[in-house]
Amino acid sequence: MSTRMTLIIMIILILLATLSGVLLWERLPAQMASHWNAADEVDGVLPRFWGVFLMPLLSLGMAAMFLVLPRIDPLRENIARFRGMFNLFIVILIGFLLYLHLLTLVYNLGVHFRLSRMMLPAMGVLIFFAGELVRQAKRNWFIGIRTPWTLSDDRVWAKTHRLGSILFKAAAGVILLSIFLPGSGFGVVLGALLLAAFVPLGYSYWLYERYRKEDRLAQQKGRNE
Repeated sequence: MSTRMTLIIMIILILLATLSGVLLWERLPAQMASHWNAADEVDGVLPRFWGVFLMPLLSLGMAAMFLVLPRIDPLRENIARFRGMFNLFIVILIGFLLYLHLLTLVYNLGVHFRLSRMMLPAMGVLIFFAGELVRQAKRNWFIGIRTPWTLSDDRVWAKTHRLGSILFKAAAGVILLSIFLPGSGFGVVLGALLLAAFVPLGYSYWLYERYRKEDRLAQQKGRNE
């Protein structure tokens, strides 16, 4: 996806989300439900202004940040190699945030439902594409699994991201399957996301140390010969 098309789609989505809130303004309560606990019970509220405009403003700020970061990265040439996928992921992320905004508006109109059940399919899609972004990402300072060890060695970067992609996509599958579990499935979803996020960190360190030992042995062998 081109950067120009990405920008157009994001602007349209943010404008539609903002317009929806403005049109529904009079029908929304002065204090809007804005946060739900693991049992799908409302445990936080916001004034109507922030309930209507916070998510569009947050989405606008994130969109601007994601468009600027590739321009200031010292390794921007590497980002250019997977920029199409990165742009697609930005659109999906903004779409996910605005989908949550739409769910919040509908809930506050009095149409009550289990928010987690409505969130999980969209979250599964988001995590799946995060896995695909990780698979295609080349070494850079802002996007991907950035540890001291992946940033220090292209081999560690490549293998860590290969594993990370598999784990993120597996987590997406778990999230989608959790729709059919009793309750909110919060623990299962959280566990899958934590594994996908933290296993690659340890794996990158292990790989780095393994390659460092192999390189040192190869250098010693070369000197002995």
